[in-house]
Amino acid sequence: MTGASPRGTTDQDIALDRDMSSDSSFGFGTSGNEPERREPSGGHPGSSDGPEDLMGKIPLFAELQKLFSYSGGPVNWDLARQGAIGAVAGGHRPVTQDERQAVRAALQLADLWLGEVTELPSGITTATAWSRVDWIEKTLPVWSNLCDPVAAQIASAMTSAIPAEAAQAAGQMGGMLQALGGMMFGAQVGQAMASLSSEVLTGTDVGLPLAPAGTAVLVPQNVTEFGTGLELPEDEIRLFLAIREAAYQRLFGHVPWLRQRLLDAVESYARGITVDVDAMRSKMEEAVGSVDPANPESLQAALQSGMFTPQESPEQKRSLARLETLLALAEGWVDAVVTQACMNRLPGAVALTETIRRRRASGGPAEQTFATLVGLELRPRRLRDAATLWSALEEKHGIEGRDRLWNHPDLLPSADDLDDPQAFIRAQTAGEATEWSVGALEDAGPAPTDPEQERPDPPKAEDGPA
Repeated sequence: MTGASPRGTTDQDIALDRDMSSDSSFGFGTSGNEPERREPSGGHPGSSDGPEDLMGKIPLFAELQKLFSYSGGPVNWDLARQGAIGAVAGGHRPVTQDERQAVRAALQLADLWLGEVTELPSGITTATAWSRVDWIEKTLPVWSNLCDPVAAQIASAMTSAIPAEAAQAAGQMGGMLQALGGMMFGAQVGQAMASLSSEVLTGTDVGLPLAPAGTAVLVPQNVTEFGTGLELPEDEIRLFLAIREAAYQRLFGHVPWLRQRLLDAVESYARGITVDVDAMRSKMEEAVGSVDPANPESLQAALQSGMFTPQESPEQKRSLARLETLLALAEGWVDAVVTQACMNRLPGAVALTETIRRRRASGGPAEQTFATLVGLELRPRRLRDAATLWSALEEKHGIEGRDRLWNHPDLLPSADDLDDPQAFIRAQTAGEATEWSVGALEDAGPAPTDPEQERPDPPKAEDGPA
């Protein structure tokens, strides 16, 4: 994996990124800390032929040299990080101590309520609040896992789309072309991360575990904006979102195969993407006059124009269906247990559940941007069906019978089962399909690892319990 390592963010970091982005979209303007330039001896004001004038341009040259000497992976993640932080710096608001304490209290109460409605124990080792800049920096490693495979595929297709004569003439420019490709994707990913950081409410808001393992997160600035117009108390909205986040943490923390299987499914989908080289070459010829490598907006327009749209094979479509089903089952389970936990406690829970469902179903501009980059939309299309199935399972078999289906991936309902939840439940009850029966759960054995990519368990969070 190639990606920028996240680092802690301080007020000085934010101020620096704001200063860097004031004159340039991605922070490559000259520094405000340069010594004052003096006119060359014997020169005239405004003269451009003196050595001091050239020295004033060195910071910009240094940044450009850094860009075009990039030799990392298919996405320039340093550029993505700088671009994302620069884009949100103007609207960024640091987390206050009161907000941090309110989030911790909400997550603690959420865990208490969830303990009454699920067999899975708490999965929170760290309860915290993030600013938008925090979210960008601390989720960057996961996004690099998701975006690098498809970017590598498309970069390879771009190279093969160049006519042989042009490729031969390019000679030593191969490294510059690689750097340009990394810059293009870095600029696009940076903008998408900036947009998402202004929308996400929690660490699991897109259905994937983006935060470090065991870390439950709320983004107070976005929670406040989300509540505008809902006519509900902010502390009730915060608590509802905390229950959802805590429920996801229980699922990801105590279903050991789920976290990695979701991430591997996205990565596997991206790895198998193929690109129609002939179609790309034609579109590249059409767009060549409109793409200015020095203008990130023109690069963005090219990426979104369909120039690099990957082709879905039948196998890719099957992989997508499996991923969407798993996303729906995870979020449907969260919906079911959150509804139980909030019953007779949060008056606005029903309205908030419906708002969240509509929000996830429709998606936003940022999600659509990542759909272009990763090749799929991270939205569970069968959410309502999955929530209905989990609720029916709990009614028939109780909390324990419902939750024990997470013991093994082969025990979970399939996409066909979402079409007819009652048939799935009848099969369990009558023992018509042993692999689905609750009695077979003890004999299922450990979940299989991904044969394509086996990874160690994620490290535990360093901070203490919430």
